[in-house]
Amino acid sequence: MTTIRLTNTKTRAKEVFDPIDPQNVRMYVCGPTVYDRAHLGNARPVIVFDVLFRLLRQVYGADHVTYVRNFTDVDDKINAEAQRRKSLGDPRSLEDLIRERTEETIRWYHDDMDALGALRPTREPRATEWIGAMIAMIEDLIAKGHAYAKDGHVLFRVRSYEGYGKLSGRSVDDMIAGARVEVAPFKEDPMDFVLWKPSTDDLPGWDSPWGRGRPGWHIECSAMSHELLGDSFDIHGGGIDLQFPHHENEIAQSACAHPEGSFARVWMHNEMLQVEGKKMSKSLGNFFTVRDLLDKGIPGEVIRFVFLSTHYSKPMDWTEEKAKQAEATLRKWRGLVEDVEPATTPAPSVLAALADDLNTAGGIAEMHKLAGEGDLAGLKASAELLGLLTPQLEDWAWRAVTGRMNAELARGYVMRAQGHVETVEERISTLLQVRADARKDKDFRKADSIRDDLLAVGVIVKDTPDGATWELMPDFDEARLWGL
Repeated sequence: MTTIRLTNTKTRAKEVFDPIDPQNVRMYVCGPTVYDRAHLGNARPVIVFDVLFRLLRQVYGADHVTYVRNFTDVDDKINAEAQRRKSLGDPRSLEDLIRERTEETIRWYHDDMDALGALRPTREPRATEWIGAMIAMIEDLIAKGHAYAKDGHVLFRVRSYEGYGKLSGRSVDDMIAGARVEVAPFKEDPMDFVLWKPSTDDLPGWDSPWGRGRPGWHIECSAMSHELLGDSFDIHGGGIDLQFPHHENEIAQSACAHPEGSFARVWMHNEMLQVEGKKMSKSLGNFFTVRDLLDKGIPGEVIRFVFLSTHYSKPMDWTEEKAKQAEATLRKWRGLVEDVEPATTPAPSVLAALADDLNTAGGIAEMHKLAGEGDLAGLKASAELLGLLTPQLEDWAWRAVTGRMNAELARGYVMRAQGHVETVEERISTLLQVRADARKDKDFRKADSIRDDLLAVGVIVKDTPDGATWELMPDFDEARLWGL
């Protein structure tokens, strides 16, 4: 069996992944707060942990992996949007408006993540469906002395958990000194955080032993992960922005409520995203959603490829140039593997790269080698492991199939230069003969360069057992072909 090594944020070391139960490998990833469209940064953890999900399924079997990713559907921003709609005259109840907004946003989220080729998790719990479990967990924390109720609020007593801060590597006193911490009259200690808070009549709320209210953000994931994955599970993931305070608080709550378990054994965090070398922000005008890119005609598979070209633990820079390069590579690969049956297993080199701390960039580098060596079955199987070249994502590459020109039509194109006439077909045939000679001489770099040049002008080349074939794409540039 393939040995997987993952960097554990908690231990700050790359460790051999040894699941608690190989027959039921369990992973929890913090999902979105569903108040609006997912922005580009939100998509990074989706793609990162989708590849990890695929890798675990490959190694342990599809039926032996449970992946849970939640929806936070109780939140101040969601409430604000519902209140805005009501202020505009919508006669429905606030609860109905909140439900409408979250249903709408979850649908958007699924549509956008589907377009990126992400598999749906095994379970996608909504926070509002697990309020009872959250209340029960809070009651248990109070009974054990780790939480206290005051003025309709329930707070977690941070100093009651001696391991607090180990994930982020900070002490409680350092956090107080260096962070903005809310000082409220109902807190015993500035670092104590909310487990339950009261709701006014114009806000959603649930009955509880402390009055009508709603849960704090952190308790949601602790309760849902426990209910669906147990006291101990294998992997907890999310963006590095969640490491503190969200994940730190999750650990404290869960460790105190269920000391018999280990909660998550491996913690993984993906780094942040930039756009053209700058932090994405509305003030800089470089803030956009996944849907913005899709609507601009940038295929989801291209977005996915750009993301996977950088290791998850490194900051990722989205650029238009990277998107163009990704599209060219994917067009080339799709042309190569069309009508090719994938190998029964991914190429060992690609699998080894992914098993080495999810090195997707290394996996893509190995796939380039497979393409150059002509191992198209291995290329296709390996790409599918990364969620690329799948039937789910192929429409963008062939969306103009009906308008694509074939070799027969190309005979009607004539190019004139230096006093002689040459058809497109003859010109391409000449270049392919040069390429064939280069391959024969094992000059694969020259052969690949010719194929890439042809692709850049709109000629897609496919290698078959009977030799190379070609087709003209809708963006075929006749003048540039003659310049090759």
